[in-house]
Amino acid sequence: MNLAPDLAALNDLGGFFVLRTGAPPHRPLPSLAQAYAAPVTDPTTAPVTDPATDPDGHPLAVRVRRVADGIGAPESRVAASVAHQALAARLWSAALGCAVLYGRLPDLDARLILWDPAGSAPDDLWLTEVRARPADPDTVADAVLHGHLEPLAAALRARYRLAPGLLRGNAASALAAAARLLESRARDSGRTAAGHHARELAARLLAHPLLHGAGTGTGGGFRRRSCCLYYRVPGGGLCGDCCFTRVPGSSPRAASE
Repeated sequence: MNLAPDLAALNDLGGFFVLRTGAPPHRPLPSLAQAYAAPVTDPTTAPVTDPATDPDGHPLAVRVRRVADGIGAPESRVAASVAHQALAARLWSAALGCAVLYGRLPDLDARLILWDPAGSAPDDLWLTEVRARPADPDTVADAVLHGHLEPLAAALRARYRLAPGLLRGNAASALAAAARLLESRARDSGRTAAGHHARELAARLLAHPLLHGAGTGTGGGFRRRSCCLYYRVPGGGLCGDCCFTRVPGSSPRAASE
């Protein structure tokens, strides 16, 4: 199936899969390429500012403040990690959805995707041109891992001192979650072959050198080897694929209560 100009097949999968096309109707938005072009700083000396008071108008800073306000993050790197995983999930979802439903991938060049960093979740993305590309695992990995998640991780490391292992785990966790949801939606609509395709494609991608070893399969699920820090959000607890079995610093008894 050829790519539809409006990628309408993604709409039935839910908000994480939707990729709007054309130009945003209301106001200019930055491209993801602009968001990744964070000023180079020395993470060993640069101050980590409070996300609620940071005056920086850079798209990543805007997004981290938006996330911090939404979840009550106590420190900027917690909000930055949550923002990173959410954007990674959006990119993986759109790519996997197109690969499975269309058998083709749109060109996901970061210069072609506009982003509203001040918007609500899930992240609002606009693809300004729909150009068909192959949807094999290597092309998907090149589009999402190399084209987006590598430069995004570098920008976040520079700004918020996020550990490489945490960012790698976020990318793998977001991929696994997107594939599970896509498989479930495909199965519910009677598209069993599409569900199998989603699972197999995700498995190939999780074996990529940039993700290999970030987690392990657990009987159809996924458990990562790093923590996204969400437990530090008041009332946050542990994510379903967390490497921890109880909140760090808590007693086994308290964690079970």
